[in-house]
Amino acid sequence: MRKTIMNVGLALALAAGTLIATSPAAEARRGARTAGIVAGTIIGLGVLGAYAASREPGYYRSCYPGHKRCEVVGQRCWYNRYGEYVCKDDVRCYRPQICD
Repeated sequence: MRKTIMNVGLALALAAGTLIATSPAAEARRGARTAGIVAGTIIGLGVLGAYAASREPGYYRSCYPGHKRCEVVGQRCWYNRYGEYVCKDDVRCYRPQICD
């Protein structure tokens, strides 16, 4: 819920910024206003594209984290202070994303 409110607020702020950027300039030239409209449009489309790409792949599907899985990915070995050769497994754990 909080993320949705932040996204809506960001979209409104960008829309307000685009309107301000495309407002009539103090200059009397027509080209300056057209350039402002084009620049505002390009910036707005870029931000909207970045927002659409930032969504997680499972956004439209029901996804949930699966059971925790752990795998041995290697070993570290050394001699301890008693002269014994000791090895310890490097274990990595993760929760796979499961989507329906």
